[in-house]
Amino acid sequence: MIVVVDYHKGNLLSVERGLAAAGAAVRVTDDAALIRAADAVVLPGVGAFADAAASMEALGQMDAVREAVAAGAPFLGICLGMHLMFEEGVEHAPEDGPNPRGLGFIPGCVGALPRTDSEGRAYKVPHVGWNSVEFGEPSPLFAGIAPSEFFYFTHSFIAPPSAATIAETTHSVTFPCAVQVPGAPVFGVQFHPEKSSDAGAQLLANFATIAREARGA
Repeated sequence: MIVVVDYHKGNLLSVERGLAAAGAAVRVTDDAALIRAADAVVLPGVGAFADAAASMEALGQMDAVREAVAAGAPFLGICLGMHLMFEEGVEHAPEDGPNPRGLGFIPGCVGALPRTDSEGRAYKVPHVGWNSVEFGEPSPLFAGIAPSEFFYFTHSFIAPPSAATIAETTHSVTFPCAVQVPGAPVFGVQFHPEKSSDAGAQLLANFATIAREARGA
């Protein structure tokens, strides 16, 4: 069973439907006990970093997700869900600090997407639309997906580069748009696979396969 984490910040139906269409058994829940016991966990992207982190802490979900991943459950963070994989983020942080804390799977702080490039050209923020995704070494998350395939983005904040980066895109700056904790089936994507047509459906199917293989099914 793949558990989709509901932290009371939006509609999760499109993610649930996308995984179900990939043949996965899916359950949307806010129950920390069910998250902790999940075969795999998906953390969707709804809301702002500080608000989502506070809601997850209040519901006991932060520790539940950490414990599920520590026990070997595959994980996929989508958009804000990818941001929450990092140690901290500035979105909706109090002016006098500190920054809200994430799950801490990957070092670094999620920051604002610049509104200009290195030559001073202006870019729209939020970044909304289709961008090509570039990756080098193949990852099981991108099996059957060609480099430079287009995915749908909508966001105003970006993750920092790190050893976990497995794919990048460019909008004002080049930034990580997919990550994997080295040596673990723990992934995040900045884009929305559930809104990304056939390529997104393939990525969700790949994650469903990763989840099945992890439990030996």
